[in-house]
Amino acid sequence: MKRKTYIPALILVTMMATMVAMGSAQVASHAPTLGLQPQTSSFAQPSNKPVARVNDVTLTDRDLLREEYTIFPYARQHNGSVPKEMEPQIRQGAMQMIIFEELVYQDAKRLKLNVPPAKLQKAEADFRQQFSNPEEYQQLLRDEFQGSKTLLREKIRRSLLIEELLKSEVADKAEVSATEARAYYQKNIARYRYPESFAIQTISILPPDKATPEQLKEGRKRADDALKQAQATKDAEGFGLLAEKISDDDYRVMMGNHKAVPRAQLAPQVVQALLALKEGQITGLIQLDQAYTIVRLNQHILAGTYKYEDVKDQLKKELKEKKTNQLRAALDKRLRQNAKIETL
Repeated sequence: MKRKTYIPALILVTMMATMVAMGSAQVASHAPTLGLQPQTSSFAQPSNKPVARVNDVTLTDRDLLREEYTIFPYARQHNGSVPKEMEPQIRQGAMQMIIFEELVYQDAKRLKLNVPPAKLQKAEADFRQQFSNPEEYQQLLRDEFQGSKTLLREKIRRSLLIEELLKSEVADKAEVSATEARAYYQKNIARYRYPESFAIQTISILPPDKATPEQLKEGRKRADDALKQAQATKDAEGFGLLAEKISDDDYRVMMGNHKAVPRAQLAPQVVQALLALKEGQITGLIQLDQAYTIVRLNQHILAGTYKYEDVKDQLKKELKEKKTNQLRAALDKRLRQNAKIETL
């Protein structure tokens, strides 16, 4: 079960559309298994209606809405609307996550985890700084906490306890050592091999659909002129600027740049032409059916294997994400085993 990274009071910041949005939350991407099946095309406004019970603790539609906005924050920009086909999955994912959070919170209390007063005070201060003015903060207190700073403080404390338990049970255990990463690299070395490829730029002259003989003749004339202009360019930038101006293929918007293309993906006549070039040189006209292409060779990359040093950061990131998902799923399963959970 993948989950957003907890930051002090982040859960609170994303509670309602009236609150200041924060962009650092990672979208939960677990496969939803519980939830409601709404019929409308936008999130319903909360009314503190019970939607679930977890060991006799009631969760409301206000909790659910907070999580829905976390999963799909773009709804804020469209008056709460979401694509109708996405609603069931978003609602299900939100339901699963509010139940998971409550289970984690209850386990943190069972373990008698504590939040140091200084940490709680800092989290409160950080939370208040998210508002553009004092009126917004006071509005939140009135709307969400009956004007009570004590209730707000308890919500922040809850968030910090969830964060602390997830840190010890998931984040810390998901760390990947250099030894573990290197062992994975060596065991899965085939993943890090790359094929022979060519970094190229192209200028293409394409015929119209059902081209007439006259149009084909005009296309050849354009191609010959394009080749003369291409041969006059001095570098990749010059070739690219020309591609932007005269090329008919979609790569013109990227200055004709295809980056590294595996040899197997190129037409045989293109490969043959490229093998005769040195880096920085340009082919003659290459005819592919009724189209003409001019290719600049920027780099010929021989087949090889990425070094461990070149891939270790991404490798460790992937392994950590995998371990995190596994640990979250295991934690969720453990907490649910003896829990009484009802969806209403």
